[in-house]
Amino acid sequence: MEEQQLVNIIEAALLAAGRPLALEELESLFPEDGCPERTELRAALDTLAQTCAERGVELREVSSGFRFQVKSDYAPWVSKLWEERPARYSRALLETLALIAYRQPITRAEIEEVRGVSVSSNIVKTLLERGWVRIVGHRDVPGRPALLATTREFLDYFNLKGLNDLPTLAEIRDLDSINAELDLVFPDAAENVQDPELAAIGDSEVVHEATPSVEPTDPAAQDTVSGTDVAAAQGDVAQATESSDGEAGNAPRLSAES
Repeated sequence: MEEQQLVNIIEAALLAAGRPLALEELESLFPEDGCPERTELRAALDTLAQTCAERGVELREVSSGFRFQVKSDYAPWVSKLWEERPARYSRALLETLALIAYRQPITRAEIEEVRGVSVSSNIVKTLLERGWVRIVGHRDVPGRPALLATTREFLDYFNLKGLNDLPTLAEIRDLDSINAELDLVFPDAAENVQDPELAAIGDSEVVHEATPSVEPTDPAAQDTVSGTDVAAAQGDVAQATESSDGEAGNAPRLSAES
């Protein structure tokens, strides 16, 4: 089979699939007696990637295989084809996802120990529903907590071929810088999030401190209270004076709490 024909077949298959195709799936396109070698498939994929250099799409290898995707430079224009708002993820959700990615398998309690706050059930539920996280087992401790790990969908979404492609901890910068590069939107507060589900996530991460009770400091209120106490004290003194035998030592003493 000619190389150009092989390139065209692979290109057509990737466009028709609409999802990443692994090398095994590309091999299944051909009969057993006429299947190209892996090296030939790799060479055809390299040629196809080079032809995309001056185009608006690129051939990208992710965890699930190879796929065509729009280059990030053209995202501002292409994104206008969809009316729905881009996904908005809270900082708490991304922190939880990062801990799972770097320390997997990990339990919910271990995540809470690192973050210092409880992990909302809505966060774990969202990660599971999006297919970014899955339960891979249970730790052999009392309660048998679930062990969480990332999935191929997580790697595909972030254009990663494997966990080794994650940036090292030394390379990780401030989350705000990463946010600007990935064009992710962090809601400053839960009320700014329109999605009720994400708003619930944001609310669950707010640590409310008990407000200490404070005595009234209104001067008028203080004057009223002190005037009442003085009047009561004067009445007690007058009554005690009438019943006394004239000796000053028998007069009742007023405590400071009167």
